[in-house]
Amino acid sequence: MAITVTNTNTLTLLNIINRTSALQSDTLTRMSTGKKINAGKDNPAGLIALKALDADYIATNAALDNNQRTNAMLSKADADLTEVSNLLSQIETLVASSVGDQLSDSEKAANQAQIDSAIESIDRIIRTSKFNGKGLLNGQLAIQTSHTGGKAEDIRLYTRNPGSTSTTLTVNVTSASSAAMFSTTNSATGAVQLTITGKLGSATVDLAASDDRSAEITKINAVKALTGVSATTGTGNGIKFATTEKGSDEFITIDIISGGGSDGWVDQTVQNGADAVLTVNGQSAAADGNKVTFNTNGISGSFTLTSTGDAAGSFTISVSGGGATFQLGTDASTRSTIGLSSLFSNNLGKQGTGYLNELKSGGAQQLLGSGTNQLQIVKEAMQMVAEAQGRIGGFQKYQVQTAINSLQATQKSLADAKSVIEDVDYATETAELNRQSVLMQSAISLLGLANQQSSLVLSLLGR
Repeated sequence: MAITVTNTNTLTLLNIINRTSALQSDTLTRMSTGKKINAGKDNPAGLIALKALDADYIATNAALDNNQRTNAMLSKADADLTEVSNLLSQIETLVASSVGDQLSDSEKAANQAQIDSAIESIDRIIRTSKFNGKGLLNGQLAIQTSHTGGKAEDIRLYTRNPGSTSTTLTVNVTSASSAAMFSTTNSATGAVQLTITGKLGSATVDLAASDDRSAEITKINAVKALTGVSATTGTGNGIKFATTEKGSDEFITIDIISGGGSDGWVDQTVQNGADAVLTVNGQSAAADGNKVTFNTNGISGSFTLTSTGDAAGSFTISVSGGGATFQLGTDASTRSTIGLSSLFSNNLGKQGTGYLNELKSGGAQQLLGSGTNQLQIVKEAMQMVAEAQGRIGGFQKYQVQTAINSLQATQKSLADAKSVIEDVDYATETAELNRQSVLMQSAISLLGLANQQSSLVLSLLGR
């Protein structure tokens, strides 16, 4: 090779050093940021995939936050309902101990004062049950309905289709519900002691020989809150027994302890009540007597058939929006709307039997009044609160919690996929940096040797 001033080896080595330096710079950038992709030129296809994964990851995190807030909101409502349920249990104890003449009027008055205080506490809890400024149990989040014709009452919707705020439910009743009932042949002419048992419980009644039919009916009705069995005037000189509620699980059992016989008063058990048979929007609905629960086309709820509605025929219920809507996933298709009905004391109970606020002093069902439905009202109130709490708990468990579990799994999968594309393998990068350092050092050493060619030219001139 000729000896020249222009040293091409030096130029080649300088290019190698520049490229190695650039590679070192890229490696150091990746190691300092922890990311493989720091600019579009690093991996164009990977960048596109990464941005798509980032969008899904952000949406998943937002959905998780939404569900955790939803869970906290419903847990608040559940805790408040637990306290209401405890208060109702105390009211039931006070009412049960006050039925009959075992307590003096002053003792009943003391119990009445406690009932008044407990009912006021229930209304306070319902009024102040809030989350992020929204009332949870005061009806603010109830699904709105309207109905004309008086064929249904106590209408409550638990869920509705979040994509449709206006819906009409068509109710078609095929056959009516009925109570269990039977009639005696005669009114008792002698003394009779009997135990009456119904769905609510049992009570023993003493009918004196001097009691006429009206007096006998009064004594039987005096314990109907304990038994769920009432009495009215029957045909001839008989008495008609009937359950206070309707349905196939209603029954009447009469056990004669003494007397009877010749008057037609004998041991007897009947279970001849019937549930209403009906459809809602063409789908069969479940009925317990005249209380109906249904689930059709994304709408679920309950109502009670009135005397005019509890017969063959049809009517409509209009749904006009409302409720609490929650997004369980990452898009609008995962929205679900539930109804949180008002649970103030004037709504706890049902028409015909009465409502909890009627148990307060001055109400139609106060302890020292003439009302006989106190226990039934409290039991109905407890059932309503239990149903509300159960539905909230069911939504939390089967909707919110399962959504959280699914989103957490999705979050982990997306994080793993992002990591494969984006995150630096420090072991690999460290090895690469070491390799580049060796190459750089070698190139610099060789550059020194290449530069010796110029020195040789000078030495020739010096000779």
